[in-house]
Amino acid sequence: MPCPHRFAANVSWLFSEVDSLPQRVDAAACAGFQAVEVAWPYDTEATELNKVLEKYGMELVLINTPPGNKERGELGLGADPKQWAEFRRGLDQAVRYAKAVHCKRIHLMAGRVPTGLDRTTVAMEMEATFIENLKYAADVLSKEGIMGLIEPINTRITDPRYFLNTPHQAVKILQQVDRPNLKLQLDLFHWQIMDGNLTQNITNYFPLIGHVQVAQVPNRNEPDTPGEINYSYIFKLLETLGYQGYIGCEYTPKGNTIDGLGWLRTQWTEH
Repeated sequence: MPCPHRFAANVSWLFSEVDSLPQRVDAAACAGFQAVEVAWPYDTEATELNKVLEKYGMELVLINTPPGNKERGELGLGADPKQWAEFRRGLDQAVRYAKAVHCKRIHLMAGRVPTGLDRTTVAMEMEATFIENLKYAADVLSKEGIMGLIEPINTRITDPRYFLNTPHQAVKILQQVDRPNLKLQLDLFHWQIMDGNLTQNITNYFPLIGHVQVAQVPNRNEPDTPGEINYSYIFKLLETLGYQGYIGCEYTPKGNTIDGLGWLRTQWTEH
């Protein structure tokens, strides 16, 4: 019986034993992956990346919109009221790159509460900005057959200033945007930290889920390392619900990437 799930190596996190993006894609292919995802591929020419993807018949399933100016502490611009134009320029860049490498999903990053501002004071303005930018993005993406995704990132461990931080907040925003090509990016690491209640949240929000990512909590290592999430149960739940999308492996290997893939080999061989 074939494995019910399709796994993608997040090569921003995995295969750090080699440096360049094409080398990491090569390493992922040799490890048995048929798909990869990457946060920000923009320093690599799309033609160069395409060569290694085509060599192995691999699919690039997800990229992010540009983070903005990292030196200023930016991590996405979608909800920043002062960055409308820069967000849209970044979206155009992401779309051009996605088309060049045949990628059908783009994570539209909300970004952080600007430094020096209080979250509660700017929350309404940031939400309104994000909603308008998402409507604009959805219209752009629909013309290219690309799905847009939004991802809540936890503010308890990973990023205290990230604007979009719970699945409930993300769902509320998606409902207000109301575009069929905008979906929810379910990163189980973040969802568990912020809310837990995974069975009910996954089940209730399943129609909105367009992509899944996995890592153990709290240390963000391989899914089979000690931690809070029972991934055998979660994978079965997703199978039962009929999930057909990709599952991105976005974690920090405890050691060598290959040595830590035993959990995935089990998934591949026991079905």
